[in-house]
Amino acid sequence: MIMMPIIANFSFLDHVKGCISDCSMCVCAGFAQAEYSDRAAEGVSVKQSLIASYARELAPKVKAAIGAGAHVENGHAGGGAGEQPLESCSGSGCTSWTNQFAILLRRSLKERRHETFTSLRLFQIIAPALVAGAMWWRSTPLEVQDRMGLLFFISIFWGVFASFNAVFAFPQERPVLARERASGMYSLSSYFMARMAGDLPMELALPAAFTVIVYLMAGLNPAPAAFALTLVVILSYVLVAEGLGLAIGALMMDAKRASTLATVIMLAYLLTGGFYVHNVPIFMIWAKYSSFTYYCYRLLIAVQYSGHLAQLLPLESTHGEAGTWTCVAALVAMFFGYRLLAYFALRRVRT
Repeated sequence: MIMMPIIANFSFLDHVKGCISDCSMCVCAGFAQAEYSDRAAEGVSVKQSLIASYARELAPKVKAAIGAGAHVENGHAGGGAGEQPLESCSGSGCTSWTNQFAILLRRSLKERRHETFTSLRLFQIIAPALVAGAMWWRSTPLEVQDRMGLLFFISIFWGVFASFNAVFAFPQERPVLARERASGMYSLSSYFMARMAGDLPMELALPAAFTVIVYLMAGLNPAPAAFALTLVVILSYVLVAEGLGLAIGALMMDAKRASTLATVIMLAYLLTGGFYVHNVPIFMIWAKYSSFTYYCYRLLIAVQYSGHLAQLLPLESTHGEAGTWTCVAALVAMFFGYRLLAYFALRRVRT
């Protein structure tokens, strides 16, 4: 009789423990589900969190770093004004143009270094150079038409390649440019000049390698002066073609439309370059003299067939064509003209 209540008590305790265990499992499941939901929500808003964190934490530090130079220079000049913290600096006037240019140039060089010397880009340059060198292997000056074909191929190749690579530059950088200019981090002129200066060493290395390979394999004019002048002409031509791509990209600010316009222009330059048609109709003469491909092609011919070799050229390839200094002046004018056009087009970008 005494054992029955005790056994009943044990059964009641077991029942209570079972209920507690079930409740614990339900609570744990609820917490796990809530935690999973929180993590899912956090994953959805991670992009917004990163943007907000950058604006709150990193953006003021970046602006302060850009303004550090002017803060140090003016620290002893204005008394109480010189003690103003860096975080209070707003607008591009808080630092000198030189400091802006130096910082943006370093950033441009770091970015362009990884974009230019990729394995794909190297293959795009070295493979055509080897194919062209093999096709015109050890040609002689007497093979005038063959050599003129090689010179025209070089002109077209670098005109298309340089302009199409540059046409995407500003459309791709437009969001960053608009955001940073809106925050007053730098002026447009410092950004533009840093972009132009940063492109020089990166964009000229591969054309130089291409020229060396083709020149040696094709056996062009062996005179050192001829090789140096050929290299200068090609590098200058690359800069002019790049300027055209930058201007088109800045005007369109849309990669697809800019590439379409660049295709049409380069096809027109291909036809009016002076290799396919010598007797251009009078109403199309303007297209011929607006083509930088034509001027590069004429300069390459003048370098390779200078002196007594000029007698080997057919009469139709020299009669009525632009002179050497005319070609030089035209390329110089296009070099500055295209970049000025790109700069003024960028001023229209809304910040």
